[in-house]
Amino acid sequence: MAMLTFGPTKHSRSSKPLSSPMCLDDFQLRVVNWNTSEKVKSFEAHPDYIRAIVVHPVLSVVLTASDDMTIRMFDWEKDWRCVREFVGHQHYVMGLAINPKDTNVFASACLDRTIKVWSIDNATAKQTIEAHEKGVNHVDYYPHSDKPYLLSTSDDKTVKVWDYTTKALIATLEGHTSNVSFACYHPELPVIISGSEDGTIKIWHANTYRLEQSLSYGLERAWCVSYQRGKQGVAMGFDDGAVVVKMGREEPAVSMDGTGKLVWARHNEVVSAIIKGGDATLKDGAPIALPSKEMGTTEIYPTTLSHSPNGRFVSVCGDGEFIIYTALAWRNQAFGSALDFAWASHQNPTDYAIRESSTSVKIFKKLKESGSLDVGFQAEGLCGGALLGVKGQGGIGMFDWETGTLVRRIEVEPTEVYWSESGELVALACSDTTYVLRFDREAYLDGLNNGHADEDGVEAAFSVVTDLQESVKSGEWVGDAFIFTTSTRLSYLLGEQVVNIAQFDQPMYLLRYLQRDERVYLCDKDVGVVSYSLSTALLSYQTLVLRDELDAAQELLPDVPQDQMNKIARFLEAQGHKELALEVATDPEHRFELALGLNNLAIALEIARESDTQARWASVADKALEAWDVKLAEECFTHAKDLGSLLLLYTSSGNKEGLLKLAKQAEESGANNVAFAALWSTGDVVSCIDLLKRTGRISEAVLFSQTYKPSLTQGLAVEWKDGLEKQGKGKVARLLGIPGKGQDEELFPEWDEYIKLEEEVESGNGTSAPTKAQTDLLELNGGAEKEHESDEAAETNGAAEADGDEE
Repeated sequence: MAMLTFGPTKHSRSSKPLSSPMCLDDFQLRVVNWNTSEKVKSFEAHPDYIRAIVVHPVLSVVLTASDDMTIRMFDWEKDWRCVREFVGHQHYVMGLAINPKDTNVFASACLDRTIKVWSIDNATAKQTIEAHEKGVNHVDYYPHSDKPYLLSTSDDKTVKVWDYTTKALIATLEGHTSNVSFACYHPELPVIISGSEDGTIKIWHANTYRLEQSLSYGLERAWCVSYQRGKQGVAMGFDDGAVVVKMGREEPAVSMDGTGKLVWARHNEVVSAIIKGGDATLKDGAPIALPSKEMGTTEIYPTTLSHSPNGRFVSVCGDGEFIIYTALAWRNQAFGSALDFAWASHQNPTDYAIRESSTSVKIFKKLKESGSLDVGFQAEGLCGGALLGVKGQGGIGMFDWETGTLVRRIEVEPTEVYWSESGELVALACSDTTYVLRFDREAYLDGLNNGHADEDGVEAAFSVVTDLQESVKSGEWVGDAFIFTTSTRLSYLLGEQVVNIAQFDQPMYLLRYLQRDERVYLCDKDVGVVSYSLSTALLSYQTLVLRDELDAAQELLPDVPQDQMNKIARFLEAQGHKELALEVATDPEHRFELALGLNNLAIALEIARESDTQARWASVADKALEAWDVKLAEECFTHAKDLGSLLLLYTSSGNKEGLLKLAKQAEESGANNVAFAALWSTGDVVSCIDLLKRTGRISEAVLFSQTYKPSLTQGLAVEWKDGLEKQGKGKVARLLGIPGKGQDEELFPEWDEYIKLEEEVESGNGTSAPTKAQTDLLELNGGAEKEHESDEAAETNGAAEADGDEE
């Protein structure tokens, strides 16, 4: 972030050539590149304080207003030369605004109590409005095309709305207790925002001019305001800081019927579009280009817009009123006062309810008023469906449309309620959890008839199916599947299992699932429509499985697209039907997991042979061992190159041939410890010694031979000693004693007996049970060495230690 300080800044605006003109108390107009924070241009624009700047949306000009009572126009394509000066005001010029409907026209606000309307190409005002009793501080045009209105604020503490075509005063907004610094129309919402030196921000309804809300942030006097076109954010500046607020809601006023007809609101205008079926070019997540058609206008600003269950009517609710239009011709069918509106179910498609106040809820049947609902608590909102949901503090009451009686009060506070078409399942979407309940109408009627209803209704009417730890933004039931969106994901819930369909990088809102297209349609806050495929056969199959109608599900399976089989398999596995999952799964990894889980070694072995990966061979081998299939385990461990497991397997089964083969394989792969263990298990002492020699472990070969093959020790010891000499370790070499004739016989007085015992063992033809000679040899290798610990063992071990130290 870069910050430039020039002194007290009065006004700043962004212009097209990546720069911001800025006016200060030194009469200078400075142009700053807002990418690099580099000052591009600086010059004296007026001989007095500059109060306001506006950048023309089309032309390369900037307008400035000053205390010198003039307005000047500078052209940046002409090196910021002043191309026109507008003269006529008699006091400080405080504000400027360009007409969005005719950008050749702009208005100015002045402390001479007037508003003047100018043409860009004429230095003389074309119109003057005597606006206020005191100086005018701010002026702003209505941003849309349906009203020729102009706002002004004044030191007389008022905001006024003018018709600039007739100069007629439309409304005066009173409520501030000090000079009103600014007022502006919100670009998206039907509100006027005003700020005053009394430190308050007031929100007024742009149609009724009623004060909706008054805000105070404790930041002293309010001076300026700015907003984002097409967004909800509004920024306000005060003496002691700035505040940015988000107004309205992100979810668009839009609805789609069962045929693919889309209706949405652009302010007071209503637009429609049709999604045609059978378009094979649609791709998941790709924007859908929809040619739109204007249907008409609505007299109120739509907060919500929704089709009736049969699609024949569209309700519009907002500004404390509701209107019902025909969906095709957009003709007014009914209207009235309402804070909330809710349609009934498909069984009664023209029934609806309205909330007039916190104490008044009315039900209408076939578009005619039927009566009032005795809620029994403060009503805060309505939700339609099989039962009428009335929101209240600490819970929601579910009421019967026919009788108006309370079915059940549920102690959760949902933001929205979604009913299945059958009226059996309902999802209560709360702020961070969604509760799925099952409604049993027979249990409700039995409880009602048997006197089991209390002040909270009939307890048996609802049972919990599951709870979903998700913040659901929008949703719809398709059979027993609940399709929903969160802020980042499209998924559906079936039973207790959530299946993800797609991820988003912005909030998306569910419009409808069209069975005709087998696609889910969604839109963003700007009604940009996308879609994702979702097979109806897939949902039907999963629904039948949940109902334990497996035979019917199997009959439906051929209708499920092949690319959905893995979803089916995952679903079946989650429901405990692993055998069926194995039959339908096409993903090798999933099939392998299922086969192992079911101990189906034939399929697991087939997949392992196809993929030929060590991990899969090892998994099959482990399962084969559990099943005592040693031959299969050997094959799998061999393919897996699991030498350690093969060693365990061969030693446990006494497989000498396998051990010899393993020893060779292990040595080739560098696993010398496994090779040695395999050779040792076969009793092949000579091969063990040879392995130690080949791997450069001659010292260990000497010690090993001294114990198990004394006849080889002399040659090995000489080789060891010669090797030390060649390595320049003569001192260590001289410490070594060489057993045998002609060597260091005095160090090994019993060596001849060792040799004799070895010969006796070998002449015993390798019997498995130790002979007397073998026993003596073992005892000599143990106890005899202890007796002579001070001579030969000490000499040899000392030499080995010295060898290690020198190394």
